[in-house]
Amino acid sequence: MSLGGGQNTEGTNAGEIFVQFNQDCTSFVAGSSNGYHLYALTPDDGIEEIYASRSGQDTCIVDRLFNSSLVAIVTVSAPRKLIVCHYKKGTEICNYSYSNTILAVKLNRSRLVVCLEESLHIHNIRDMKILHTIRDTPPNPRGLCALSSNVERCYLAYPGSSAVGEVQIFDAVHLNAKCVISAHDTPLAALAWSLCGKRLATASERGTVIRVFAVPERTRLYEFRRGVKRCVAIACLVFSQCSTFLAAASNTETVHVFRLGGDEAEESPAAESEADSGWMGWLAQAVSAGAGYLPAPVADVLAQGRAFSAARLPAGGRRVALAITGLPRATRLLVAAPCGVLYVFALDATHGGECVLLRQHQFVDAPSSAASDPPHSESERAHELGAAAEGSPPRGPYDLRDPAHFPPMRTE
Repeated sequence: MSLGGGQNTEGTNAGEIFVQFNQDCTSFVAGSSNGYHLYALTPDDGIEEIYASRSGQDTCIVDRLFNSSLVAIVTVSAPRKLIVCHYKKGTEICNYSYSNTILAVKLNRSRLVVCLEESLHIHNIRDMKILHTIRDTPPNPRGLCALSSNVERCYLAYPGSSAVGEVQIFDAVHLNAKCVISAHDTPLAALAWSLCGKRLATASERGTVIRVFAVPERTRLYEFRRGVKRCVAIACLVFSQCSTFLAAASNTETVHVFRLGGDEAEESPAAESEADSGWMGWLAQAVSAGAGYLPAPVADVLAQGRAFSAARLPAGGRRVALAITGLPRATRLLVAAPCGVLYVFALDATHGGECVLLRQHQFVDAPSSAASDPPHSESERAHELGAAAEGSPPRGPYDLRDPAHFPPMRTE
């Protein structure tokens, strides 16, 4: 499974549906044996299908660039080929083949990154030219990587070791290594960027501790304990758009939500990671005051923040995609399962506690089929890439708040 914004990006198993939210969590894509579908999230906690491909190809990876018409696809029949499409026109813009199976694809308004098991390929999203290849990376069979959606901090995070939880941070604009973060003692299992690109969340294969770091400072800002249960595999991490919350999903039926300070707040982990004002808050203060008198491992465990909220799924054992969205007067936790169901939970942003299931949507329709589109010429490719990304790029940095830079698509 995979999700937008920073998440595990493995392809699907046989019979499962690949689901991924777009970078600002306003829509999601679903790939199955019948092609791929695009859905918009509506203000009334609903979903609206805005496109369904007619290729009939088994789609194992699909990603959409924000709300533009640019879509990147990988199929089961051609796992080494990346196909870039203009979905609104129903046309293929270009395709690229790689030496090995594509394990993950990440997009932002500046770069497209293709992850193979032992290399990463960075493309300019405007013309799809390869700008740089990071070769001989540590074995990464699950295609774990995360690309910040903020083009001013266009950082790429990926495992720096297959033995310990080391994170390599690479600047995908200036094409140089930025820093290395020693995040965990065991290999990495999940990575996620905050929307602003200032914070990176990490989890290891041990699955009990989740950490949040400031980048490029490498400062540990928060440390959360998901639980003490063994053999838990964290498959997905995602920040809310305001970076106030961080959600984590594993192979259990529980999705945990942790509370942080927003990006504009002071970085005070000890104060902000404990939302409780009751006995847990008292315990945190006591541990902080007496840290020098406790064994270091004990003090570390007691000082770790606990979940602010949690959602219960009907069943565990499946990789899910997550998103936290803020409606005008409410916060929602969205969980998309590989069985093709989207669960919509109410998240109490003030008091936390158990999330309430509001709605669930079965979002994959019956199969459809049609002949694939013919390839385009070089000149047509350049034209289609520009059109799909919504016009020519502005001079200077992109402003994600300015709709003139990349206005959302309107369905006909």
